Amino acid sequence: MAKPPGLMRRQPLAVVGAVLLLGFVACAILAPWLAPLDPARLDLPGRLTSPGMGHWFGTDELGRDILSRTIYGARISMIVAVSVVGLSLSLGLVAGGLAGFYGGWTDTVVNVYVSNAFLALPGILIAIAFVAFLGPGLGNLILALSISGWVGYARLVRAQVMAVKEREFVEAARALGASDSRIMVRHILPNILQPLIVQAAIGMAGAVLAEATLSFLGLGIPAPAASWGAMLNDGRSHLFESPHLVFFPGMAVMLSVLSFNFLGDALRDALDPRMRISVGV
Repeated sequence: MAKPPGLMRRQPLAVVGAVLLLGFVACAILAPWLAPLDPARLDLPGRLTSPGMGHWFGTDELGRDILSRTIYGARISMIVAVSVVGLSLSLGLVAGGLAGFYGGWTDTVVNVYVSNAFLALPGILIAIAFVAFLGPGLGNLILALSISGWVGYARLVRAQVMAVKEREFVEAARALGASDSRIMVRHILPNILQPLIVQAAIGMAGAVLAEATLSFLGLGIPAPAASWGAMLNDGRSHLFESPHLVFFPGMAVMLSVLSFNFLGDALRDALDPRMRISVGV
Protein backbone atom coordinates (compact mmCIF):
# COMPACT_ATOMS: atom_id res chain seq x y z
CA MET A 1 0.00 0.00 0.00
CA ALA A 2 1.42 3.33 -1.05
CA LYS A 3 2.22 5.86 1.61
CA PRO A 4 0.68 9.33 1.39
CA PRO A 5 4.02 11.06 0.65
CA GLY A 6 4.52 8.64 -2.29
CA LEU A 7 1.02 9.40 -3.49
CA MET A 8 1.70 13.11 -3.25
CA ARG A 9 4.84 12.74 -5.38
CA ARG A 10 3.20 10.43 -7.90
CA GLN A 11 -0.22 12.10 -8.20
CA PRO A 12 0.05 15.66 -6.85
CA LEU A 13 -2.89 16.90 -8.93
CA ALA A 14 -5.07 14.09 -7.59
CA VAL A 15 -4.37 15.20 -4.04
CA VAL A 16 -5.12 18.82 -4.95
CA GLY A 17 -8.34 17.77 -6.66
CA ALA A 18 -9.41 15.63 -3.70
CA VAL A 19 -8.76 18.46 -1.24
CA LEU A 20 -10.70 20.95 -3.36
CA LEU A 21 -13.59 18.55 -3.85
CA LEU A 22 -13.76 17.76 -0.14
CA GLY A 23 -13.89 21.49 0.52
CA PHE A 24 -16.82 21.97 -1.86
CA VAL A 25 -18.63 18.94 -0.46
CA ALA A 26 -18.13 20.28 3.07
CA CYS A 27 -19.55 23.65 1.98
CA ALA A 28 -22.53 21.91 0.40
CA ILE A 29 -23.32 19.81 3.47
CA LEU A 30 -22.45 22.35 6.16
CA ALA A 31 -23.66 25.50 4.39
CA PRO A 32 -26.09 26.57 7.18
CA TRP A 33 -23.26 26.42 9.71
CA LEU A 34 -20.39 27.74 7.56
CA ALA A 35 -22.19 30.70 5.99
CA PRO A 36 -21.77 33.79 8.19
CA LEU A 37 -25.08 35.35 7.05
CA ASP A 38 -28.34 34.42 5.41
CA PRO A 39 -27.55 34.35 1.65
CA ALA A 40 -30.90 35.99 0.82
CA ARG A 41 -30.65 38.75 3.47
CA LEU A 42 -30.89 42.20 1.86
CA ASP A 43 -28.87 45.18 3.08
CA LEU A 44 -29.37 48.01 0.60
CA PRO A 45 -27.31 50.58 2.54
CA GLY A 46 -24.38 48.16 2.40
CA ARG A 47 -24.64 47.29 -1.29
CA LEU A 48 -21.48 46.80 -3.37
CA THR A 49 -19.25 46.75 -0.30
CA SER A 50 -15.68 45.75 -1.08
CA PRO A 51 -14.18 42.66 0.58
CA GLY A 52 -13.28 43.36 4.18
CA MET A 53 -13.68 42.19 7.77
CA GLY A 54 -17.46 42.56 7.84
CA HIS A 55 -17.92 40.79 4.52
CA TRP A 56 -14.88 38.77 3.49
CA PHE A 57 -16.02 38.49 -0.14
CA GLY A 58 -17.91 41.79 -0.16
CA THR A 59 -21.60 42.30 -0.97
CA ASP A 60 -23.59 42.37 -4.22
CA GLU A 61 -25.91 45.03 -5.65
CA LEU A 62 -28.60 44.12 -3.10
CA GLY A 63 -26.26 44.03 -0.12
CA ARG A 64 -26.24 40.22 0.11
CA ASP A 65 -23.12 38.60 1.50
CA ILE A 66 -21.15 37.06 -1.38
CA LEU A 67 -19.29 34.59 0.86
CA SER A 68 -22.56 33.14 2.12
CA ARG A 69 -23.98 32.97 -1.39
CA THR A 70 -20.83 31.30 -2.70
CA ILE A 71 -21.01 28.67 0.03
CA TYR A 72 -24.68 27.98 -0.65
CA GLY A 73 -23.93 27.91 -4.38
CA ALA A 74 -21.68 24.90 -3.77
CA ARG A 75 -24.74 23.00 -2.52
CA ILE A 76 -26.63 23.55 -5.78
CA SER A 77 -23.61 22.73 -7.95
CA MET A 78 -22.81 19.50 -6.09
CA ILE A 79 -26.46 18.37 -6.14
CA VAL A 80 -26.69 19.05 -9.87
CA ALA A 81 -23.37 17.32 -10.61
CA VAL A 82 -24.20 14.14 -8.71
CA SER A 83 -27.82 13.98 -9.87
CA VAL A 84 -27.11 14.68 -13.53
CA VAL A 85 -24.28 12.17 -13.76
CA GLY A 86 -26.27 9.56 -11.84
CA LEU A 87 -29.35 9.92 -14.05
CA SER A 88 -27.37 10.22 -17.31
CA LEU A 89 -25.26 7.21 -16.42
CA SER A 90 -28.35 5.15 -15.55
CA LEU A 91 -30.02 6.01 -18.86
CA GLY A 92 -26.82 5.38 -20.79
CA LEU A 93 -26.18 2.11 -18.98
CA VAL A 94 -29.61 0.74 -19.91
CA ALA A 95 -29.64 1.98 -23.51
CA GLY A 96 -25.99 1.20 -24.26
CA GLY A 97 -26.14 -2.14 -22.47
CA LEU A 98 -29.14 -3.30 -24.50
CA ALA A 99 -27.63 -2.08 -27.77
CA GLY A 100 -24.24 -3.65 -27.16
CA PHE A 101 -25.51 -6.94 -25.73
CA TYR A 102 -28.27 -7.75 -28.20
CA GLY A 103 -27.08 -5.91 -31.31
CA GLY A 104 -29.28 -6.19 -34.39
CA TRP A 105 -32.27 -3.89 -34.64
CA THR A 106 -31.91 -2.85 -30.98
CA ASP A 107 -28.42 -1.54 -31.69
CA THR A 108 -29.63 0.15 -34.89
CA VAL A 109 -32.47 1.97 -33.15
CA VAL A 110 -30.45 3.08 -30.12
CA ASN A 111 -27.09 3.80 -31.70
CA VAL A 112 -28.06 5.02 -35.17
CA TYR A 113 -31.42 6.71 -34.84
CA VAL A 114 -31.87 7.83 -31.22
CA SER A 115 -28.23 8.67 -30.43
CA ASN A 116 -27.65 10.52 -33.68
CA ALA A 117 -30.85 12.47 -33.20
CA PHE A 118 -29.58 13.74 -29.83
CA LEU A 119 -26.10 14.37 -31.22
CA ALA A 120 -27.46 16.43 -34.10
CA LEU A 121 -27.78 19.41 -31.73
CA PRO A 122 -25.37 20.56 -29.02
CA GLY A 123 -26.41 19.24 -25.63
CA ILE A 124 -26.57 22.71 -24.08
CA LEU A 125 -29.09 23.80 -26.72
CA ILE A 126 -31.29 20.81 -25.94
CA ALA A 127 -31.08 21.66 -22.23
CA ILE A 128 -31.91 25.33 -22.90
CA ALA A 129 -34.94 24.39 -24.99
CA PHE A 130 -36.13 21.88 -22.40
CA VAL A 131 -35.81 24.27 -19.46
CA ALA A 132 -37.36 27.12 -21.44
CA PHE A 133 -40.36 24.91 -22.19
CA LEU A 134 -40.88 23.53 -18.66
CA GLY A 135 -39.66 26.56 -16.72
CA PRO A 136 -36.65 27.07 -14.42
CA GLY A 137 -36.21 24.92 -11.33
CA LEU A 138 -33.79 22.42 -9.82
CA GLY A 139 -35.73 19.35 -10.95
CA ASN A 140 -36.23 20.61 -14.50
CA LEU A 141 -32.57 21.64 -14.70
CA ILE A 142 -31.35 18.19 -13.65
CA LEU A 143 -33.75 16.46 -16.04
CA ALA A 144 -32.75 18.70 -18.94
CA LEU A 145 -29.02 18.15 -18.45
CA SER A 146 -29.55 14.39 -18.02
CA ILE A 147 -31.55 14.10 -21.23
CA SER A 148 -28.89 15.98 -23.15
CA GLY A 149 -25.97 14.07 -21.60
CA TRP A 150 -26.91 10.37 -21.61
CA VAL A 151 -25.74 9.69 -25.19
CA GLY A 152 -22.03 9.81 -24.37
CA TYR A 153 -22.47 7.24 -21.59
CA ALA A 154 -24.65 5.05 -23.84
CA ARG A 155 -22.01 4.91 -26.56
CA LEU A 156 -19.26 4.20 -24.06
CA VAL A 157 -21.28 1.39 -22.46
CA ARG A 158 -22.18 -0.04 -25.87
CA ALA A 159 -18.54 -0.23 -26.94
CA GLN A 160 -17.44 -1.80 -23.67
CA VAL A 161 -20.27 -4.36 -23.65
CA MET A 162 -19.55 -5.38 -27.25
CA ALA A 163 -15.91 -6.01 -26.31
CA VAL A 164 -16.59 -7.91 -23.08
CA LYS A 165 -19.50 -10.10 -24.24
CA GLU A 166 -17.20 -12.03 -26.59
CA ARG A 167 -14.79 -13.10 -23.85
CA GLU A 168 -14.47 -16.65 -22.63
CA PHE A 169 -15.98 -16.20 -19.16
CA VAL A 170 -19.15 -14.75 -20.69
CA GLU A 171 -19.41 -17.65 -23.14
CA ALA A 172 -18.88 -20.07 -20.25
CA ALA A 173 -21.67 -18.44 -18.22
CA ARG A 174 -23.98 -18.61 -21.23
CA ALA A 175 -23.12 -22.29 -21.77
CA LEU A 176 -24.00 -23.01 -18.13
CA GLY A 177 -27.48 -21.61 -18.69
CA ALA A 178 -27.12 -18.17 -17.11
CA SER A 179 -29.87 -15.73 -18.08
CA ASP A 180 -29.14 -12.55 -20.02
CA SER A 181 -29.81 -10.37 -16.98
CA ARG A 182 -27.45 -12.44 -14.83
CA ILE A 183 -24.72 -12.27 -17.45
CA MET A 184 -25.12 -8.50 -17.68
CA VAL A 185 -25.18 -7.84 -13.94
CA ARG A 186 -22.73 -10.45 -12.66
CA HIS A 187 -20.22 -10.81 -15.49
CA ILE A 188 -20.28 -7.84 -17.89
CA LEU A 189 -21.09 -4.86 -15.66
CA PRO A 190 -18.21 -5.37 -13.17
CA ASN A 191 -15.77 -5.48 -16.09
CA ILE A 192 -16.87 -2.18 -17.65
CA LEU A 193 -16.99 -0.06 -14.50
CA GLN A 194 -13.50 1.39 -14.79
CA PRO A 195 -14.05 3.64 -17.84
CA LEU A 196 -17.53 4.54 -16.56
CA ILE A 197 -16.08 5.80 -13.27
CA VAL A 198 -13.55 7.96 -15.10
CA GLN A 199 -16.21 9.31 -17.46
CA ALA A 200 -18.54 10.04 -14.54
CA ALA A 201 -15.88 12.08 -12.74
CA ILE A 202 -15.23 14.16 -15.84
CA GLY A 203 -18.97 14.39 -16.51
CA MET A 204 -19.50 16.03 -13.13
CA ALA A 205 -17.21 18.87 -14.22
CA GLY A 206 -19.32 19.30 -17.33
CA ALA A 207 -22.51 19.29 -15.26
CA VAL A 208 -21.18 22.08 -13.02
CA LEU A 209 -20.32 24.17 -16.08
CA ALA A 210 -23.70 23.47 -17.70
CA GLU A 211 -25.58 24.44 -14.54
CA ALA A 212 -23.60 27.67 -14.30
CA THR A 213 -24.30 28.40 -17.96
CA LEU A 214 -28.06 27.88 -17.64
CA SER A 215 -28.18 29.90 -14.41
CA PHE A 216 -26.20 32.67 -16.12
CA LEU A 217 -28.87 32.73 -18.83
CA GLY A 218 -31.65 32.89 -16.26
CA LEU A 219 -32.78 29.29 -16.85
CA GLY A 220 -31.37 27.78 -13.66
CA ILE A 221 -32.52 27.95 -10.07
CA PRO A 222 -35.04 30.77 -9.49
CA ALA A 223 -34.08 33.65 -7.19
CA PRO A 224 -33.37 34.17 -4.36
CA ALA A 225 -31.54 30.81 -4.31
CA ALA A 226 -27.78 31.26 -4.59
CA SER A 227 -26.19 29.89 -7.76
CA TRP A 228 -22.72 30.61 -9.08
CA GLY A 229 -24.00 31.19 -12.61
CA ALA A 230 -26.70 33.58 -11.42
CA MET A 231 -24.13 35.45 -9.33
CA LEU A 232 -21.97 35.88 -12.43
CA ASN A 233 -24.96 37.22 -14.32
CA ASP A 234 -25.82 39.63 -11.50
CA GLY A 235 -22.27 40.96 -11.42
CA ARG A 236 -21.95 41.70 -15.14
CA SER A 237 -23.26 45.25 -14.87
CA HIS A 238 -20.81 46.04 -12.05
CA LEU A 239 -17.79 44.28 -13.52
CA PHE A 240 -15.46 47.28 -13.61
CA GLU A 241 -16.38 49.14 -10.41
CA SER A 242 -16.96 45.98 -8.29
CA PRO A 243 -15.04 43.07 -9.87
CA HIS A 244 -15.39 41.00 -6.70
CA LEU A 245 -18.99 40.25 -7.69
CA VAL A 246 -17.68 38.16 -10.59
CA PHE A 247 -14.30 37.06 -9.23
CA PHE A 248 -15.41 34.87 -6.33
CA PRO A 249 -18.20 32.87 -8.02
CA GLY A 250 -16.00 32.58 -11.11
CA MET A 251 -13.19 31.15 -9.00
CA ALA A 252 -15.63 28.74 -7.37
CA VAL A 253 -16.73 27.42 -10.78
CA MET A 254 -13.14 27.14 -12.00
CA LEU A 255 -11.86 25.33 -8.90
CA SER A 256 -14.78 22.89 -8.78
CA VAL A 257 -14.32 21.99 -12.44
CA LEU A 258 -10.57 21.61 -11.92
CA SER A 259 -11.12 19.31 -8.94
CA PHE A 260 -13.32 16.93 -10.95
CA ASN A 261 -10.93 16.98 -13.91
CA PHE A 262 -7.91 16.31 -11.69
CA LEU A 263 -9.68 13.37 -10.07
CA GLY A 264 -10.83 12.06 -13.43
CA ASP A 265 -7.28 12.09 -14.78
CA ALA A 266 -5.98 10.41 -11.62
CA LEU A 267 -8.66 7.71 -11.79
CA ARG A 268 -7.86 7.08 -15.43
CA ASP A 269 -4.18 6.60 -14.61
CA ALA A 270 -4.90 4.46 -11.55
CA LEU A 271 -7.42 2.18 -13.27
CA ASP A 272 -5.47 1.73 -16.51
CA PRO A 273 -3.23 -1.37 -16.18
CA ARG A 274 -0.79 0.04 -18.74
CA MET A 275 -0.28 3.13 -16.60
CA ARG A 276 0.26 1.03 -13.47
CA ILE A 277 2.90 -1.01 -15.26
CA SER A 278 4.67 2.08 -16.59
CA VAL A 279 5.03 3.56 -13.12
CA GLY A 280 6.03 0.24 -11.59
CA VAL A 281 2.99 -0.14 -9.29
